[in-house]
Amino acid sequence: MHSTTKTWRERLLASSLIVLGGLLAACEPSAAQAPVATTEKPAVANAGVAIFAGGCFWCTESDFDKLPGVLETTSGYLGGHVLNPTYEQVSAGNSGHIEAVRVRYDPSKTSYAQLLEAFWPTIDPITPNAQFCDRGPQYRSAIFYSTPQEQQLAEASKAALENSARLPGPVVTEILAVSTFYPAEDYHQDYYLRNPLRYNYYRNGCGRDQRLEQLWGKAK
Repeated sequence: MHSTTKTWRERLLASSLIVLGGLLAACEPSAAQAPVATTEKPAVANAGVAIFAGGCFWCTESDFDKLPGVLETTSGYLGGHVLNPTYEQVSAGNSGHIEAVRVRYDPSKTSYAQLLEAFWPTIDPITPNAQFCDRGPQYRSAIFYSTPQEQQLAEASKAALENSARLPGPVVTEILAVSTFYPAEDYHQDYYLRNPLRYNYYRNGCGRDQRLEQLWGKAK
């Protein structure tokens, strides 16, 4: 049986529709009329693929799409025990999956090591089984590797961050082997582009950027 308990994100979004109802109606097209925004870019031969979990995959998508060399991001789930999990199953913690983002990138313009370096300042690496307002192991931070080289790079990157003593606590972000990645439902893809007002309301209400500034300082 699926849990009917709403996640913090769902409750916040529901309240945002009440608070911003008139504004959204005036500024955003209806779901039936909404243009299909996309971050997909031309295919690149031998594109690299990396997967990261940083809590809300809407936010992780948005952060990675800003990086040079990133071709495409896809929100999804992996690491659990249920085939073809739904958002309701994952967000309720019933499937064992983690919300994550698959990143396709151009190796001639960026590298796995550079993506690792860019990933850390977008998450809270010292809080276990949560990211910002989203609580539960399904929202924990993680780096997924598909080759021994990626594992080595990820572990070295984590060790360097720990040894820097930059953060006020041990780094708990997990480094895990890639398993089956299930793309999330269509309405989650490019959510920050399709629904900017709702996305920004969620991100601000979740305290994500405030916590990032507290841990990492102001973004440059």
